[in-house]
Amino acid sequence: MFRNLFKQNTQTPPAPTLPKIENITPNELKERLDAGEPLVLVDVRTPGEYQHDGHIAGSRLLPLSALGQRLDELPTDQTIVFICRSGNRSMVACEQLAHVGFENTVNLSSGMIGWRMAGFPIQ
Repeated sequence: MFRNLFKQNTQTPPAPTLPKIENITPNELKERLDAGEPLVLVDVRTPGEYQHDGHIAGSRLLPLSALGQRLDELPTDQTIVFICRSGNRSMVACEQLAHVGFENTVNLSSGMIGWRMAGFPIQ
């Protein structure tokens, strides 16, 4: 009886469930853009990368380092596609937004490397 009374609860509470983050390829993104799907393109690279390495037409720069302070600039009622060099930082951006309640984030899985390799236009 005393053992049960003073036994500590060793179970950890379950982690909150986050929405599954969608990954798309450059080909899928190009198809969606060509079909006129209303997507918000957010490039989370540095300003230097965005300007000197080129970017997808219509994308806006919002560096990953500033994302947390500028969430109010992002729509909650539209699909946001995050873009970076390889797909890693953009996945981090998707995860950050999922933690604060965004359910409409998409990661460009191979980033600008994949976009460029597919031969799609860069500004």
